[in-house]
Amino acid sequence: MENNLTWDEFMHVEMRVGTIISAEIFAEVRNPAYKITIDFGEYGIRKTSAQVTDLYQTEELIGKQVVAVINFPPKQIATMMSECLILGGIGDNKEVTLLQPEREVKN
Repeated sequence: MENNLTWDEFMHVEMRVGTIISAEIFAEVRNPAYKITIDFGEYGIRKTSAQVTDLYQTEELIGKQVVAVINFPPKQIATMMSECLILGGIGDNKEVTLLQPEREVKN
């Protein structure tokens, strides 16, 4: 693979665990998605959009811990500014399974 990161580049990626505190349908986007707010503890509360509607309902996301990259620049997605990127695995039908810690950890 020609697209390899250096170790120094990887060390700049801030992946953190946070707890979802709100999730709602993001009606203004083309592809089905949710507006999600995540508490990252000392790193603050951040908003994002996630296309996870195939496997998750909004109410079951509340309280779920997720892994996200928190140091990308903010990105405008329809009517909101995304402040982090939730990580997930993509299945055969393009459904996203959220990456989560095995046990609850500090945000």
